[in-house]
Amino acid sequence: MLSTEAGRLRPEYTERIGNTMSRKDLQQTIEQEPLRPGLEANLSRIKEIGGGTSDLLINPVRVSGIPCVLLCCEGMLSTATITELVLHPLMKLQLPDATGPRLLEHINDEMLLSVDRPVPLTFGDVFRTINSGFAVLLADGANHALAFGVQGYDKRGIDEPSSEGNVMGAHEGFTEVVRTNMSLIRRRMKSPVLVQQLFVMGEKSRTDLCLCYMSDRVSPRLLEQIRQDLEHMQLETILSSGYVRPFLERRDWRIFHTTGTTERPDVLCSKLLEGRVALLIDGTPFAIFLPKLFVENFQTLDDYTCKPYYAAFVRWIKYLAFFLALLLPGGYTAIALHHPELLNSTLLQLLTEAEANAPFSLMTESIGVLLMYEVIREAGIRLPKAVGGAVSIVAGLIIGDAAVSSGFISTPLLTVTALSVTTGFVIPELSHEITVFRFLFILCGGLWGLFGISLLGMVMLLNLCATEAYGYPITAPLAPFAPRAMRDVLTRIGLRRMQTGNFTVEELHE
Repeated sequence: MLSTEAGRLRPEYTERIGNTMSRKDLQQTIEQEPLRPGLEANLSRIKEIGGGTSDLLINPVRVSGIPCVLLCCEGMLSTATITELVLHPLMKLQLPDATGPRLLEHINDEMLLSVDRPVPLTFGDVFRTINSGFAVLLADGANHALAFGVQGYDKRGIDEPSSEGNVMGAHEGFTEVVRTNMSLIRRRMKSPVLVQQLFVMGEKSRTDLCLCYMSDRVSPRLLEQIRQDLEHMQLETILSSGYVRPFLERRDWRIFHTTGTTERPDVLCSKLLEGRVALLIDGTPFAIFLPKLFVENFQTLDDYTCKPYYAAFVRWIKYLAFFLALLLPGGYTAIALHHPELLNSTLLQLLTEAEANAPFSLMTESIGVLLMYEVIREAGIRLPKAVGGAVSIVAGLIIGDAAVSSGFISTPLLTVTALSVTTGFVIPELSHEITVFRFLFILCGGLWGLFGISLLGMVMLLNLCATEAYGYPITAPLAPFAPRAMRDVLTRIGLRRMQTGNFTVEELHE
């Protein structure tokens, strides 16, 4: 059994935590508490704050006759890098009449041991740099430290995006490491006006975030509002983009997102050129950009690698697919139950015969089939890939065929549901909204017919038109109408004409 003494704080320390300060106050105290001139005092305080954590490596050493300590986090740095660039030069250093402050000053000013060299001044800085893969050097008599960038932790390599496939575009996507993602953007945008600002958020996680924008394109008002929202964001930890997006969208009653996400560096660069702001988060391969327009859900990178007439054709197919995915099951239910006069005699007879032996009502059947599909889809996502394909085979071929053969589900209803689900795959960015409102349209259609569908459609349209992000309506450029931006909405003009004039989203501001 492992001993609990190693991870236990001293009694006077735990008493102070419980009696004199809250957890938040303790975190702020550590962040702001300055380093002390005495090495033993600093080392004792670091051990006290760390609580005996096993991955904090403390290496006492004498550099040029001065007692020092080299701190690092196990598994976060490269052993070869720290040995060649830091340890060997420090061991050879001979500084006459050395003191702690003079030693650190000489190392920082005269020796280039690493390119990234922050200077920690507080205990919070020390722990943040150590946990980011830096090696930190403390010297006796100095009230500051030196940090050396020797990161070498394991990470996933640059790979093809998993959620944004393309045919002729680049096949590399963002990774979980924010600095790697910054380099992917810089490779494509070598302009000096590209600004990437790193900062830290999350009281406990201390997650690195990066704000990206083109200084000659972005609106200063938009940039300032986003910075204010980020400053007022109170989070203990940031583990994914979903933790941050609600604070940037401001309203919870909106149906559609006003922030977009992408795994593709090339897509993000195109957004930056339009005057948008992007946010990279360490630990997630999905970058956030804002503001996002509703019409962008129907645009892909491949639209700009083919002829304009084909791009316009595919785009109209996506618009049609959106309405079919959203309205087809509800419309079928409404017409079959309340408006059979809209069907011709042959189709009406076919539907009547199919539903004659069904044990449930048409609305119950529709909801049941869609619920079953959602269960199968969720199972396919959560199961290991080795058995995920078996779920589709069992559900589609065995359960589906048996349900139709036994008469539990009618063949026309299963066909309509399959068409609706398949067309929803064409617009993956709107899958969440389509999934929920598909059920609502079935309920409204089954209860009140086409009137209910029209009523719910008006609610969606009103919510969509009332949604804006930092003053930018997401229905633009349709409402308000912007003729210049319409060149890439209902159709797509040639790239030569599209490049005339630098369009930015500021033109869509209310």
